[in-house]
Amino acid sequence: MSQRPGLHSSRTMAETVKEATALFEKGGRPRGPRTSRGPLTNKSARAGLQFPVSRVNRFLKKGRYAQRIGANAPIYLAAVLEYLTAEVLELAGNAARDNKKARIIPRHIQLAVGNDEELHKLLHNVTIAQGGVLPNIHSVLLPKASKAKALAEAIATASPKKTTGGKGKTGGKRGA
Repeated sequence: MSQRPGLHSSRTMAETVKEATALFEKGGRPRGPRTSRGPLTNKSARAGLQFPVSRVNRFLKKGRYAQRIGANAPIYLAAVLEYLTAEVLELAGNAARDNKKARIIPRHIQLAVGNDEELHKLLHNVTIAQGGVLPNIHSVLLPKASKAKALAEAIATASPKKTTGGKGKTGGKRGA
């Protein structure tokens, strides 16, 4: 599966956030006339992210989570969201490939989240529609090795019962 150019799954979340804030800080406040500043770039491009920093900023403001929102808060949040999305998509893609499928479906996302310890801890109370359940048989329900062996031997040594050839009680007479 090919990755988009901005998603780097080999980076950790801390590296992603640190790099995004450092790249954004480098831009600083623009000075001088518009022509001398170079081409227009949005906040996501300056931070090196695919997720929309301006939209996250708008949602933070409209959500009224706080009276004031810091300049780096939307960048940090967009970087965290991008990292988590890349992580889930990578694991779901692996699950799809394991099932010999080219398209990720909710079942693959459920398997990816359930099999990853940290994502499971984060999303343990989330229901994924059409995700199904993880295949799991409790160890108490499994037969013990000695009982299973004894059961197999008992079945192998049991004498077969005599049958009447499948004719039932009537001895083969029909409609008498």
